Amino acid sequence: MRAPLYALLSLMLLATPVLAVQPDEILQDPALEARARELSQGLRCLVCRNENIDDSNAELARDLRLLLRERLVAGDSDEAAVAFIVDRYGEYVLLNPTTQGTNLLLWLAGPLMLLGGLGISLTYLRRRRGATETPVAALSEAEKTRLDQIMRD
Repeated sequence: MRAPLYALLSLMLLATPVLAVQPDEILQDPALEARARELSQGLRCLVCRNENIDDSNAELARDLRLLLRERLVAGDSDEAAVAFIVDRYGEYVLLNPTTQGTNLLLWLAGPLMLLGGLGISLTYLRRRRGATETPVAALSEAEKTRLDQIMRD
């Protein structure tokens, strides 16, 4: 008796992101709707942060979905529709930011810091190994006798 109930609950939890797009938002043309769904996967909900606008129930996400569909119905290309939204809300609305301009610095900062850390580590290890490889000078006869004397006392 419980197994079907658990299965139903599991399916309901999996289907919750689908419920974010309201029936009144869906376009009549299946090709345009498919384009809108594909484009909205790359647009961030500004309220929910790391969630795309199709998965978000926020009012702003709904507005973005409607705006995107409006631009597609008006005849904009995919790039033009996304560019319109980016011009209006800023590049933060993109889930995958571009690698141009100031973003290039952010994309390169991680690998450059990793390479810098590796360079510092290698330099440290080389110096440390070089310090331990210096030969220890043999004790003179006077030092040997003094050491023997200390050890006996």
